[in-house]
Amino acid sequence: MKRIKVLIVDDSAIVRKIFTEELSKFSDIEVVGTAPDPYFARDKIIKLNPDVLTLDVEMPKMDGLTFLKKLMRYYPLPVIMVSSLTPQGGKLTLEAMDIGAVEVIAKPGGSYTVGDMSTQLAEKIRAASRVKMVKKDPGNQPISVASGPISALAKTSNKVIAIGASTGGTEALKNVLSRMPHNSPGIVVVQHMPAKFTTAFAERLDDICQITVKEAQNNDTVNPGTALIAPGNYHMIMRRSGARYYVEVKTGPMVHHQRPAVDILFKSTAQYAGPNSIGAILTGMGADGAEGLLKMKQAGAKTIAQDEKSCVVFGMPKEAIKMGAADKVVTLDRVAEEIVRMV
Repeated sequence: MKRIKVLIVDDSAIVRKIFTEELSKFSDIEVVGTAPDPYFARDKIIKLNPDVLTLDVEMPKMDGLTFLKKLMRYYPLPVIMVSSLTPQGGKLTLEAMDIGAVEVIAKPGGSYTVGDMSTQLAEKIRAASRVKMVKKDPGNQPISVASGPISALAKTSNKVIAIGASTGGTEALKNVLSRMPHNSPGIVVVQHMPAKFTTAFAERLDDICQITVKEAQNNDTVNPGTALIAPGNYHMIMRRSGARYYVEVKTGPMVHHQRPAVDILFKSTAQYAGPNSIGAILTGMGADGAEGLLKMKQAGAKTIAQDEKSCVVFGMPKEAIKMGAADKVVTLDRVAEEIVRMV
């Protein structure tokens, strides 16, 4: 079995040590080297030819974003950003995703145990290793928003839309949500992302979308023209009280090594909204959301999966399609259009 070669770039000796020790527990992953800053990293990349790089956002000598820009331009590699759980860390990480990083993980400590972190890191490394990278000049990258918003709906619908994504999902969700009309049905979203980072992500989307986008809070109503993003490290559950849909935000065991988990959202949407809902599963590694999308379909919901060609990683949609959970399989640029058509 070919092992995934990983280079760890972090100015913290403790983080380098923890990552190396934890990743050595996985037979399919090999840490081929570590580097305390981008200058050491540059030489080791050439010498060791890693498959995946973990990169600290904030480092002395050269910060992670500056190094990432150079890397994407001259030597593109799948990069997982490693960031502290702070609002500033969340904003910098989103910039890194715009530049070309494919995943993000929080530094160990705080809300994650080292055990949880190591399992998630291994999953993210496996996902990142499947991403095909291309050279690009980040200085000349247009902001990736799809061809423009879809016209307003003739009338507001009382339907709800549930969307799940993982690796590559920050760009995919930007594409879909930026095209939704201002009077779109209420939307609930799970994107695999650590705590704090979802706050910055929701704010970034709110700036570019016609709809309101916010990080969900417990008991928030699912209103037309609004998208609720599940907060990192919390599951989000759809509930109903009379004609009102609302969300419950709570902790609980990880599902598919994830919290929030798409399956938790989709299964609760199937239970409480059934035929009044639409489900969409986007790019991502693993099988989270596949079973939940099938439950939604069985409950009478309309369902969509992103196609292989437009996925960064064709994992979650592939599993959903294999189960027969998707009514439609469409390219990313047609997901918003298909949702509106189904509404």
